[in-house]
Amino acid sequence: MATQEQLELSGLIKSVHQRLRDSAKQQDPETVWKEHVRDEDLLKSYAEAMHKLATCYWDRTMEVSCKRSNSRIEWVVASCRCYFHGATPLLYLFREKDDKVMQAIDAGYHYEHRPYSIERIKLLDVGSCYDPFSSFPDFDVTAIDIAPACSSVWNCDFLEASVNQTLANPFASEEQHSIAAFPSDHYDAIVFSLLLEYLPSSDQRLRCCRKAYDLLKPEGILLIITPDSRHQGANAKLMKNWRYTLGLMGFSRIKIEKLEHVTCMVFRKCIFPAVGKRWCDIHREAYMEPVLNIPQDFNETKLEEKDDCPMDVPRTEEDDGEIREAFAGLPFVE
Repeated sequence: MATQEQLELSGLIKSVHQRLRDSAKQQDPETVWKEHVRDEDLLKSYAEAMHKLATCYWDRTMEVSCKRSNSRIEWVVASCRCYFHGATPLLYLFREKDDKVMQAIDAGYHYEHRPYSIERIKLLDVGSCYDPFSSFPDFDVTAIDIAPACSSVWNCDFLEASVNQTLANPFASEEQHSIAAFPSDHYDAIVFSLLLEYLPSSDQRLRCCRKAYDLLKPEGILLIITPDSRHQGANAKLMKNWRYTLGLMGFSRIKIEKLEHVTCMVFRKCIFPAVGKRWCDIHREAYMEPVLNIPQDFNETKLEEKDDCPMDVPRTEEDDGEIREAFAGLPFVE
């Protein structure tokens, strides 16, 4: 059962998100976000609350209850290791799968792959707060946040940071401990953990994902963790639309898991964007459009009960199959 302190901390986080979304419906979302980033007192309170929630409640609860399979940090680390450093790295299995898709698109397709060799996984943690991945020695972490909760996190508004093809490393100011620009095709993995729902508009979430695409190396991965305490499959349509939207950018979704209070996804930056787009062409349904909405965008109304919600459509047999597949990988705990 949640303590009074935990409820108060969670309430602060939710109220900030709600205020941003409400303001963005009345004003320009860009103006709303820039004003928020300038509110140093609020950012400090938000960072302290998020840091305490994560380290004193979320992470500690997982350790005490032995539910480490429900830890978002452990999930990211395990997913990256399995993809890059497994006995048979998933990277190569999905490379073969992508080749088959390209052969279906073009019978004359031929591509000479080079080994994807790395010792440490170069990871960008966006909205990091307290830099949890730096404790893993096989990760080379760049942690950024608009309100860092510890000294190892760089100050950076990811929405405003630029992408520069001529940079070899992030363009940083040691004096301000901030980053203003990133090199393209630089990172093996990028993490958005509880980030996208912080942003008040779909367009801003789309910009974040497009920027992640530009910063990732070909075959790099974007790991997205989004709050979801509802039952398995309740937000299936929304998550499928995310897959469609990121597919249009050139991502292919290679993993989705529902943990206790979050949905976790891994998207691969395809060498050839046509691979992601082909999935979109084959699986597009009438309700799908290139947006990144979250349930809270719909006036806090339950998605399936909102008559005019664009996601309120009948479930198909394919959807049922995807839900069954997701259930098969769910770490049930008695």
